[in-house]
Amino acid sequence: MPFDRPLALTQGDPAGIGPDITLAAWASRRETGIPPFIFLGDPDVLKSRAAILGLDDLPIREADPETALSVFDDALPILPIPAGAVVAAGEPHVATAKGTIAAIETAVALSFEGRAAGVVTNPIAKSILYEAGFGFPGHTEFLAALAEKKTGTPVRPVMMLAGPKLRAIPVTIHIPIKDVPGALTEALIMETCRITHHDLKTRFGMAQPRLAVAGLNPHAGEDGAIGVEDQDIIHPAVFKLRAEGIHVFGPLSADTMFHDDARARYDVAICMYHDQALIPAKALGFDTSVNVTLGLPFIRTSPDHGTAFGIAGQGVARETSLVEALKLAGKLASKASA
Repeated sequence: MPFDRPLALTQGDPAGIGPDITLAAWASRRETGIPPFIFLGDPDVLKSRAAILGLDDLPIREADPETALSVFDDALPILPIPAGAVVAAGEPHVATAKGTIAAIETAVALSFEGRAAGVVTNPIAKSILYEAGFGFPGHTEFLAALAEKKTGTPVRPVMMLAGPKLRAIPVTIHIPIKDVPGALTEALIMETCRITHHDLKTRFGMAQPRLAVAGLNPHAGEDGAIGVEDQDIIHPAVFKLRAEGIHVFGPLSADTMFHDDARARYDVAICMYHDQALIPAKALGFDTSVNVTLGLPFIRTSPDHGTAFGIAGQGVARETSLVEALKLAGKLASKASA
C-alpha cells in the first residue's frame, strides 16, 4: 500500500554494520518491497562505507521526512546527523556516541510529530555509550524514557522477538542471571502479559492472543522441588490474568515449549529472562527475526542482531533482519492508519 510518511531508520553505531545493511536494504528495495525510510546519520559515513563495499554509484541524497518519499525510489534519503568523529569500519569510538544518541532522539521526535510512520533502529554498542555516560541498560529502556519525557506518562516497554516461527518475550531483560529470581514479581509478570495481550490485539490484529508462560526453574520447579518461584510467583500471576479474560497458560517447562507442536498452541512465549527467550528465537530465525518494542506510544522495530564490528565494511553482513524489521514496521504502521 502507498505510504504517506517514511519510517525513521537510525544509524546505530556508525562503525558497526548498520551502514552496510542500510545500503544493502535500500539496494534491494524493489525485490524485497520494503516501505520507504529516511536514514538518520552521517552522510560521510554512509558514502565512505558505500565506497568500501564497492557501491560507489549508489545514490545518496540529503532529505527531510517530507521529501523522503519522492526521493526514495531513486536515491537513499538521509537526514544528516554528524557522527562526531572520523569513522573507520569495525573500529568503534566513544566520540561517536553523541551522534548515535542524537539519531535515536531525532527518530522518536519525528514519530511524535507525525513526520515519521515509525522508528527502526540499527544496532548500538552499549559499552561505547556507557563510556560516554549513557545512563540506560539499552535501546529499549532509552526509548521508554524518551516516550515518558514526551508524554509525561510512565512507560513500561516490553521487548518481543518476532520471527516466522516464534514470538518470544523476556519478562526481565538486561540483568544478571543471579538477579532474575529477585526481580520476578506477580506484578511484573502480569503487567508484561497485559501489555503483550493489548498490543497483539491492537497492533497485530489478533482477536484473542494465546500467551504461553515459561517457568523459571527446570521442569517449572517440579512442584517446589527445584525452586519455589514457579508455584509462588508465576502460577498465581497466570491464575489472576486468566480471571481477567486473557488467554494465558503456564508455567510450562521451558525445555518442551519450543518444538514445532508446542509452538502451534500459542502466539507468543512469555519467558522469565533474556536468554530463555532470545536463544530459541534466534535459533529458529536468526536472519528473519525482528526486535519489536511493545508498550510504546509509537512503532519501533529493530534487527535482532548486534553491531558485528568484526565484519563491518567487509561486504558479508546480511541485511535480512533489517529488511524484515522495516517490513514489519511498515505493516504495523499500515494497521495503525487503517
